[in-house]
Amino acid sequence: MLNVMKLELKKIKLGWYYRGAVIANLCILGFMCLIASEEKKLSQPEVMTDAVSTLFLLGTFVRSVFVVFASVLIAKLIISEYKNKTITVMFTYPISRKKLIAAKLLITGGLTFITIMVSEIVLAFIFAQINQYYQLTPAMLSVQTIGQEIGSMAIYAASAACLSFIPLWFGMRKRSVPAAIISSVILTILISQQSPEFSLATIIYIPLSLGAIGILIAIWSVRNIDREDVL
Repeated sequence: MLNVMKLELKKIKLGWYYRGAVIANLCILGFMCLIASEEKKLSQPEVMTDAVSTLFLLGTFVRSVFVVFASVLIAKLIISEYKNKTITVMFTYPISRKKLIAAKLLITGGLTFITIMVSEIVLAFIFAQINQYYQLTPAMLSVQTIGQEIGSMAIYAASAACLSFIPLWFGMRKRSVPAAIISSVILTILISQQSPEFSLATIIYIPLSLGAIGILIAIWSVRNIDREDVL
């Protein structure tokens, strides 16, 4: 499996992904600073009430962005190849179809998980330094606070990586790249809604349940790949 994944990574060019990740993280950092500066004007903060809520808001932004990135990866690695029929060439290789699709999905899920974790940790440290200098939020972020939340970050990142497989089902129905991407956008909007009174994002069972659905879709896709018509 690792050899197949290495071959896939050599074949695809991920420069756009890395550049997009850097740009997305800069935008997220800008949004965080903007929200914090606006909340600073209020007598009582509504979103960034403490260090944990600040980190959670940051994580919500990061996960939402990279679930959409994952749908683009799925579109490039699987759906586009079916649509353009280039997958037929790959199926002539002496490699099991199931192993080939599983490798593509593992690349997507693994890359999504790693990118989310790295982005959250790096952005948390950068925002903590900015906050320490400008005092944007009343609760100061510290290395200790960030360290304590890494376990929670990992759980949410894993669930996001798994639920990123859900757009595969929508995209493969009619070999539609837009359907996969749009479904991921709708999905992130639904799970990322936040308000002072209620937030779907804070209910851990929702992303975990969606992550389980994503895993089932991935397993179903691998098991039924021999039945897929590529013509």
